Amino acid sequence: MCGIAGIWGQIDQSSVKKMMDTLVHRGPDAEGMFVSPIKAGVLGHRRLSIMDPQGGNQPIYGDRKARVIVGNGEIYNFPQLLPQLAERFKFRTKSDTEAILHLYEDQGIESVEQLDGMYAFAIADGDKFFAARDPIGIKPLYYGKKDGAFIFASELKAIAYVCENVQEFPAGTFFSSETGFSTFYQVPDIQPEVDADADALIREVRETVEASVVKRLMSDVPLGCFLSGGLDSSITTAVARQHIEKLHTFSVGIEGSKDIKAARLVSQYLDTIHHEYLITPKEVQEKLPEIIYSLESFDQDLVRSAIPCYFTSRLAAEYVKVILTGEGADELFAGYTYYKGIPDNDTLHRELRRSVTSLHNINLQRVDRLTMAHSLEGRVPFLDLKMIELGQRIPAHLKLAGDPLVEKWILRKAFEDLLPSEIVWRTKEQFDEGSGTVDLLTQMLAKGMSEEEAQTYRQKHPEARLRSAEECYYHQIFMDVFEQPESILANVARWSERPV
Repeated sequence: MCGIAGIWGQIDQSSVKKMMDTLVHRGPDAEGMFVSPIKAGVLGHRRLSIMDPQGGNQPIYGDRKARVIVGNGEIYNFPQLLPQLAERFKFRTKSDTEAILHLYEDQGIESVEQLDGMYAFAIADGDKFFAARDPIGIKPLYYGKKDGAFIFASELKAIAYVCENVQEFPAGTFFSSETGFSTFYQVPDIQPEVDADADALIREVRETVEASVVKRLMSDVPLGCFLSGGLDSSITTAVARQHIEKLHTFSVGIEGSKDIKAARLVSQYLDTIHHEYLITPKEVQEKLPEIIYSLESFDQDLVRSAIPCYFTSRLAAEYVKVILTGEGADELFAGYTYYKGIPDNDTLHRELRRSVTSLHNINLQRVDRLTMAHSLEGRVPFLDLKMIELGQRIPAHLKLAGDPLVEKWILRKAFEDLLPSEIVWRTKEQFDEGSGTVDLLTQMLAKGMSEEEAQTYRQKHPEARLRSAEECYYHQIFMDVFEQPESILANVARWSERPV
């Protein structure tokens, strides 16, 4: 996992260096810069060493010195791509990023469709430029244009220093300096079979999830799992534990919270090396500006869930460099409470698909920013492309089932033999609820901003559409922690605005 930045269309090393310095948390292990010999542009890289820690520093050069890549992410089908590419190209590293470059050298811009992973990368090829972002937008990328140059960076806070008009680089899209933007992936729009064989689908869910987790165990450095004690993280941990003898797991919450108790139960059941951290209102108050700065958002729901994610990431970074999370399962299998209020299965199916397509700048942004704030790589097995395709084929009535309705029913059935019953059938709680963060925030925010102060603050910032005194407080902190907040504000997504 890394941070990338660059300017294509002019030579401006000082601006690229400034962006790279802002991204040092994403890559504390090494830095590198490519300056085009024909003055076409500059590419910068900050490295968090995961694959080939000793030899995989970037930029990585191709067969021609003017052909070079900087990349962020992991390519999970690297072992499958390597043999065929090694017949034609000399690999100078054991890094999966080098495979992207040689695949591009072999097949051109269409090569991106063969990549299986999470990534954002940029390739300089003489006077040509090529960049791409993974299908779901697990890894971030932003861009802007200034004085005819194309500017890009992994985080908003980096690019905002040199470019006022910033946009999110779309997920599942590549950009070529010759042809512009092109979409190469969209979440499948499939009409499920209403009378599908439930038992067969349960087996397929089990097999697909297991394969997705195993694929993401690829690492040359220590790997662990977030373990909240909820269904999704417990499943990910249970599968990983079958392949890793000494598996580290991590949980945070307030003393006596449901997540802390459930995580302890799962850890004991699976025999993991478990670590936990108890958070307090005082520490959250102190760290909130840092959390919001890392998150690049003031959205109430995102900030609430970012708080436990921040502390879990900080804890995990003491022991591992790669972490597995359960992100995406709620959107695939109807895990949120509001899904129960959707009146019919067809509407629910469409809303679930929409939920997956919106993850890139909401929950995935939270996972990326808060893990990378602590130089930790987060991986999301439930968002494997095969998993997403399967999720679109499963009828909605197998996701919300029973009387009363049980969320993620088919996922629970697929793994009910692998975990304690009280975990498999535990009532869904969002990360901030189960960890006790909501209760903690109630205490803390009483000192933050009163309803009267919030009313005045809303009048000063009508464009922000602030929903509560809590969100006004987060927005106030947001405006304080960024030197150039305007470009970042323009890209803040709102979790709460999901239509039904």
